[in-house]
Amino acid sequence: MLRYALILFFVLCGAWLLLSGQWTVLLLSLGIASVLLVVLCAKRLGILDAEGLPLRLLPGLARYAPWLAGQIIHASVDVARRIVDPRLPISPSIIHVDAGQRSAVGRVSYANSITLTPGTISLDVADNQIEVHALTDDAAEELTRGEMARRVCSMEDE
Repeated sequence: MLRYALILFFVLCGAWLLLSGQWTVLLLSLGIASVLLVVLCAKRLGILDAEGLPLRLLPGLARYAPWLAGQIIHASVDVARRIVDPRLPISPSIIHVDAGQRSAVGRVSYANSITLTPGTISLDVADNQIEVHALTDDAAEELTRGEMARRVCSMEDE
């Protein structure tokens, strides 16, 4: 538990420094105090464990994140084209995709990846299926092919 608390402390300190860009003594001390408060709250809530801080996913995430960024850009361009050109079809549908990830973290990562991709949104995660609203038939077909699910499983298996 102490190991996870220390890792969380240093990760949050690093994130705070990167995002704030402030190096004055007052703001650094307030940042450290804030990080300590968050770590103490996490400890008290009992969420300092391998699931709450899934470090084992980091190597796979390094491969998955660039692919996901490409998918987000591709889908953003597609949705923008459909907004600008009313002749392009929009055919909203609700589909169910299999979520065969081994852990809850994997299923949540998959559902969040679906929602991050413009034109699709995860509505419900139940058992081993995710209910998805897709803006177009192409978006629905892309999800049913299962490439994203396979990549999340690969990230999880690292």
